[in-house]
Amino acid sequence: MSQNWTQANQRYLMAAVNLVGARLQHYSAQSVSSSKNDTAAADIDQAQKALDDAASAMPSPSALETLCKIFNLTPFERDLLLLCAGVELDSSFVAICARAHGDAARAQPTLSLALAALPDAHWSALTPAAPLRSWRLIEVGNGPILTQGSLRIDERILHFLAGVQHPDDRLAGLVEQLPPHSEIVASHSALAERIAASWSRNGQHDRLPVVQLCGSHLADLRTVALAACSHLGLRTFALAAQFLPVGLTELDGLMRLWEREAMLTGAALLLECQEVEANDAPRTAAINKVIEGLRSPLFVGSAEARRSPRRVSLTYYLRNPTSVEQRDLWRRAFSSSEINLNGEVDQFVSQFDLNLAKIQSAFTQVMGQKLLSESSDNETSFDFGSSLWDACRVQARPKLDDLAQRIEPAATWNDLVLSDIGLQTLREIAVHARRRMIVYETWGFATKGLRGLGISALFSGVSGTGKTMAAEVLASELRLDLYRIDLSAVVSKYIGETEKNLRRVFDAAEEGGAILLFDEADALFGKRSEVKDSHDRYANIEVSYLLQRMEAYRGLAILTTNLKSALDTAFLRRLRFIVDFPFPDASLRAQIWRRIFPRETPTENLDAVKLAQLNVAGGNIRNIALNAAFLAADANEPVRMKHLLRAAENEYMKLEKSLSDSEIRGWV
Repeated sequence: MSQNWTQANQRYLMAAVNLVGARLQHYSAQSVSSSKNDTAAADIDQAQKALDDAASAMPSPSALETLCKIFNLTPFERDLLLLCAGVELDSSFVAICARAHGDAARAQPTLSLALAALPDAHWSALTPAAPLRSWRLIEVGNGPILTQGSLRIDERILHFLAGVQHPDDRLAGLVEQLPPHSEIVASHSALAERIAASWSRNGQHDRLPVVQLCGSHLADLRTVALAACSHLGLRTFALAAQFLPVGLTELDGLMRLWEREAMLTGAALLLECQEVEANDAPRTAAINKVIEGLRSPLFVGSAEARRSPRRVSLTYYLRNPTSVEQRDLWRRAFSSSEINLNGEVDQFVSQFDLNLAKIQSAFTQVMGQKLLSESSDNETSFDFGSSLWDACRVQARPKLDDLAQRIEPAATWNDLVLSDIGLQTLREIAVHARRRMIVYETWGFATKGLRGLGISALFSGVSGTGKTMAAEVLASELRLDLYRIDLSAVVSKYIGETEKNLRRVFDAAEEGGAILLFDEADALFGKRSEVKDSHDRYANIEVSYLLQRMEAYRGLAILTTNLKSALDTAFLRRLRFIVDFPFPDASLRAQIWRRIFPRETPTENLDAVKLAQLNVAGGNIRNIALNAAFLAADANEPVRMKHLLRAAENEYMKLEKSLSDSEIRGWV
């Protein structure tokens, strides 16, 4: 807003106030003498001329004219508003009001005074449905008689008339004006243009359809909303839905205050619903009331679309930048530094599906680490690419950490004892995960359809045979996060809830392409039953939905089962890899015993061949070795066969088995 407009607006406002004051003076003079009445009439003419001169000097419409147009005020309502503003802006107005009332104690404007002193007066000006009270432009004081109650202009309206755009204090802490965002990817910009075009076609702001922006990243939703509003010349504000009042009176008051603010500032509201829990019924009801009743441009940001049967809504799903856009964002980030990792850009894009904010955050974080490394005395060279990879993993974690248990991989290939065929299959899984960008995109397999591009594997074997360890090995090899999915939290007896839970898991995992480990998968993915009732039908739908998501998932999904025969053969056909983890024979058990103790553990006279006589799986072997180590440490001795014997006895007690003579022959 220019200084010239501000000065001209103040001049115009005071001229309009003075004209109302002159009319009050004329009203007071009518009961005194004709000469004073003539003088007061002349003062009105002079004040009118000053107002005309001030109007001609305005470079654009004044705040008063704008306000009257926004709220469709009549000339009398306009003068009534100026009467209340005059008391706040001109100290002489108090005395003028008192003289007009004929009572020095009554210095505040009243409806009775306005009806008597101002032209074109009408009683309906202060009815609850009229603009002055409906939009809370004027506050009516308490009193036994409405016409005698004191009137006061609302503070926000007074600031507006003075040319000061200061949001209503009652909205402070709830509504946040979003700063302009300078950078937006092309796909998001195109979406913003579509939204702006749809609103432009729908006419007046109070009848616009609600725009639902569905996506997981609040920063992206804000960027698109800002860009759409920029096309329409609207400001953009945000309101977190968890702060909505749930009481109807408070909620209605907030909605009306915002509607007024939107009209005064030319603004749209982004209602951010991501943090509201699905079972929060009072808050959900408040959100629905805002969606259905707010008469101003409204965006609703949420992970999923909300139903609004009483109001037209347009739903747009906001995806992360395309792979081409992400590649460009990475290259632009590298171009701003002296780092040359162009050869690794495709690896980042292949593995991580990040938005602009997360790409910038990861790059900034690692640049800071690099500068810190260079300023320290550490002689180890800083691996920028490796650090950036880890930073991207961290950026992709937050949503999935709330849904599954992250496992820090500790096992390596050397720890894994498996058949040659099993080890070869695991290495092939790693190759598929590492080289999918080349095969799918560079070599064009993705153009044949998205179905079947997900990398899925089934690890089958009894407990303790190394299934989880193998998943850890793959996570360590691929330098990816490994998450174990808690099936008890996923499977629900309520129809449709299991699919919803699975969708949340897969959607959250997409960004980092994390390895998903579904333990004891036969509990969820058992044989599909014949359809005998509605529950059978929905159970089959759950399995079909899982198959669909696994085939489209950009990462690796591993299912483990103790009972392979429990899985549907149609399901097995759609898995890319199946790895059997058989119960280890004596030779494999001997290998496990040779590798089970860390290098630092002191041992003495351990015989792996004799230990392999124990007919137990690898998980039990680890338990026995660990317990034996504690026994030896307590005795201040190296681990010996006697410690392992005692530990084996304890393990067998847990298994409700007895050690046979053949298993411990020759131990001690």
